Amino acid sequence: MVNMRLHRFVDRKRLRAAIAGAEEITGAPISVSIAPHLEGDVHAAAVRALHRHGLSRAPGRNAVHFFVVPARREFAVVGDVAAHERLAQSVWDGVAATVEKHFRRGDPTAGLEAGIEEVAQHLARHFPRKPPRSS
Repeated sequence: MVNMRLHRFVDRKRLRAAIAGAEEITGAPISVSIAPHLEGDVHAAAVRALHRHGLSRAPGRNAVHFFVVPARREFAVVGDVAAHERLAQSVWDGVAATVEKHFRRGDPTAGLEAGIEEVAQHLARHFPRKPPRSS
């Protein structure tokens, strides 16, 4: 069952476009999930979601996952092993601050779009998208 309020929380089409744009410059997978309710630690749940969605099986172990809990007005941005090691804590803090700024203004879609774009710029330095192989 889909909670209709969650559909109103973000514009999924814009988020898909933001992720597609990000993945044009980096080989690191980026994803977003929205949990209607959550008990416990948001960061721990974000790490579990990274694994549950199969992102930790990405070949480079460089995936990034944005996990949002609207009911608690909380979110977390987590990276798999290689992404976490390559991006400094200041990058993670900056991405979170960017997302939070837009959330506080009441525009969660813009916050996630900006966060996705920002993290993609950093990921591209370490994990640039490789062109498809020619036959």
